[in-house]
Amino acid sequence: MSVPAFAIPGPAAAILERLESRGHEAWAVGGCVRDSLLGLSPHDWDLCTSATPEEMTAAFSGWPVIPTGLRHGTLTVRLEKQNWEVTTYRADGDYTDHRRPDSVRFVTRVEEDLSRRDFTVNAMAWHPVRGLLDPFGGAADLKARVLRCVGDPRRRFEEDALRILRGARFAARYGLTAEEATAAAIHQGRGELRRVAPERCMMELRRLLVAPGDRLGLVLRVFWDLLCVLPGLAYLREMPGYDQQNPHHDRDLMEHTLAAVVSVPPKEALRLAALLHDGGKPCCRTVDGKGVAHYYGHPKAGAGLANAALRRLRCENALRVKVVDLIERHDLWVPPTLPAARRWLGRLGEEALRDLLALQRGDTLGHAPDCQPPRLARLDQWEALVDQVLAEGDCFTLRDLAINGNDLLAAGFQAGPELGRALRHLLGEVQEGRLENDKAVLLDEARNYAGASQSPEHQ
Repeated sequence: MSVPAFAIPGPAAAILERLESRGHEAWAVGGCVRDSLLGLSPHDWDLCTSATPEEMTAAFSGWPVIPTGLRHGTLTVRLEKQNWEVTTYRADGDYTDHRRPDSVRFVTRVEEDLSRRDFTVNAMAWHPVRGLLDPFGGAADLKARVLRCVGDPRRRFEEDALRILRGARFAARYGLTAEEATAAAIHQGRGELRRVAPERCMMELRRLLVAPGDRLGLVLRVFWDLLCVLPGLAYLREMPGYDQQNPHHDRDLMEHTLAAVVSVPPKEALRLAALLHDGGKPCCRTVDGKGVAHYYGHPKAGAGLANAALRRLRCENALRVKVVDLIERHDLWVPPTLPAARRWLGRLGEEALRDLLALQRGDTLGHAPDCQPPRLARLDQWEALVDQVLAEGDCFTLRDLAINGNDLLAAGFQAGPELGRALRHLLGEVQEGRLENDKAVLLDEARNYAGASQSPEHQ
């Protein structure tokens, strides 16, 4: 692979230069090298050196330094309002918990440090003067779009089972295909993911699901079995080969799900909801006299399964609630009208309503082609109506009303539940287009509403 030169940020270059001026070797390593070779902007820069922690401390004398992990050889240098981690070359001891090494020992050669890393594309080093150091062929694998473990794949995954999910994420993120031995070891070792803390699995799943859609679909299809061993997701095993036996569907449940996942925008909540939206179908299946399967109640059942799984995965509450709400509403089809658009904007807010429409569009694109046009047309209408309501500044929440509780109190209303009921009534009338959002008009209607509610027939 022809290796282009790339720029290292000034503070990182200054750190390398400072170490080398003190007689130590230093490199940028890992993901920052991989991303730079691909022409991407690295999220962060990992720096490694032959200097021991004590030698690093001496080398950075006079610089702002944070001793973040000296026991493991890591020191943080604060430059230009950013933290830059520098780590001594190290080799790992045994991984008895299949997650972290029991011990580390410092070494003097960067090649030894690179040899402990997971995949060849992550086991490269770069120096502004010396250029690329690539002892395991990572650059060639990157060019060929190959995912290959450093050394024996089984050993790499036995050391740290989370690397199994990381492999799937890298494959999807960078469009890589796992070579035969690496792919076999991923499938064979998937059960080891049960040893990994659920929140770590959740973090990798979230990162995986926001990969570009075309790549993500390929990777999920190949590594579907990985998802099925994650906490709470065993029910996904039923999806491959599951005949939906319904004229609206021309593919099995997994393929329908994959089509939905790749068709929604790469937002965590949307991708998770698309992945889990039909999980309740198998337990809700009924078959009519014509042999057609129906799945009444599957959104609620799927929401329950997703909620339980996300709790087991220790998903943060805000994301879990978003996903569960989307799944529970994904099969809700309301006729597209301006009053309905105002009502649903008032209930959900713009972001949540647009996410629901996006999920419904992704779900529709997983249906049989002949069934898609009317559903897509209805979604187009919905999106146009939402745009119209927002562009025209229509009233769709209580705060948009030209009247508030203080106005009603000043007009003689008593504080209490009736005040809230009156405001909600006024909002509904405005949303439905039966009343103008005008203070005087609303005050008149409020008086009429109060009088009607106090009449004998309402007592």
